[in-house]
Amino acid sequence: MMSKKNRIEALSRRAFLASAATVGAGAIAAPAFAQSALDALINAPRRGTWDDQFDAKAASRTASAAVSNTPILSPQSVPSIQQAIVEYQQIASAGGWPEVNPAGLRLQLGVTDPSVQALRQRLAITGDLPREAGMSSAFDSYVDGAVKRFQARHGLPADGVIGEFTLKAMNIPVDVRLQQLNTNLIRLQTFPEDLGRRHVMVNIPAAYVEAVEDGSVATRHAAVVGRISRPTHIVNSKIYEVILNPYWTAPRSIVEKDIMPLMRKDPTYLEKNAIRLIDGKGNEVAPETIDWNGEAPNLMFRQDPGKINAMASAKINFHNKNGEYMHDTPQQGLFNKLMRFESSGCVRVQNVRDLTTWLLRDTPPWSRQQMEQVIASRVNTPITLAEEIPVYFVYISAWGMPDGLVQFRDDIYQMDGNAELALDTTAGMEQPVQ
Repeated sequence: MMSKKNRIEALSRRAFLASAATVGAGAIAAPAFAQSALDALINAPRRGTWDDQFDAKAASRTASAAVSNTPILSPQSVPSIQQAIVEYQQIASAGGWPEVNPAGLRLQLGVTDPSVQALRQRLAITGDLPREAGMSSAFDSYVDGAVKRFQARHGLPADGVIGEFTLKAMNIPVDVRLQQLNTNLIRLQTFPEDLGRRHVMVNIPAAYVEAVEDGSVATRHAAVVGRISRPTHIVNSKIYEVILNPYWTAPRSIVEKDIMPLMRKDPTYLEKNAIRLIDGKGNEVAPETIDWNGEAPNLMFRQDPGKINAMASAKINFHNKNGEYMHDTPQQGLFNKLMRFESSGCVRVQNVRDLTTWLLRDTPPWSRQQMEQVIASRVNTPITLAEEIPVYFVYISAWGMPDGLVQFRDDIYQMDGNAELALDTTAGMEQPVQ
């Protein structure tokens, strides 16, 4: 026998499916509306029109539900993405999702427009919009929360506004997303189940770093990875060293293209930026002895440790043939950008001191306090890890999570086989559709 509560829920489900019949019942049921991730919203009082009081806390929970402590690379990775493939196959069989076309209107909280109905249908099919939200033309707090959830699981700023990149991600056809899931299933199947009790994963298209311990994400960091012309390489390696207050040595290309012209304009540029010239014997060479109008001298251009150093407080070394490493940066504003693909192959890590603390936990006496004292001294200090920690640089642009959430990222290096999956890498912040 059904309880009274279950009978009411069943009636509510039937009422919702009837109101959204144009979407296709099979497509709506397939993702099950990500019930577990949206319980907080589903249990809220039934909505009215858009001018209901906005529940900012509920919307925040909706977006944060897209973040999980389950690593991308875990024993659940393959079955999770396989389940996502089944769901998206069902969505495709039911006809996919409607195109969202705001026709120049800026869709955000408070707008009432017929195009919001298509937006609701689109979000409902992939489980971002809860069943009780209905199919009205009002962009209310339910739609706002659903858009934020969609944005979060596509790696976009969760602001609730249908901007250029949100709209593009939303209108990628289901068969293209299905292809992306299948491509990444093959990638995930190449990883062994045991990656090491403690390991680091750098997901290039997601531009973030996971430090994983005992099957759970201990700390996660935004990252800046290589641009298309200088891509970060896929690597399976081991981290063996942390350098506090690292020196930075300018590559020959930067010396020729950047430093030489700057020195012609401002002979004090090297001094201002704490860059010293070192010859092959380790001796310092005075900048005024160099003809800056000629060819670049065959010298090392080495920047002293400090706040303006290109690697700032820390450098993390791992074995690789490409000379790549992870490091801090004085340009912290880069982590706020929508597209964080600007390096020459190395990986800049936000809140890198949290990561180095985790890496050096079993290498006494390197507590956080000890590291901070050394960083403040600006003394170059290499530290060899007591035990090397596995690190995996991967290219995973789509994955599923055990709770049913499906994540997508842009195919920044165009490795997924479809041009629709790569967005404009020159973008800074997402612009609203006007």
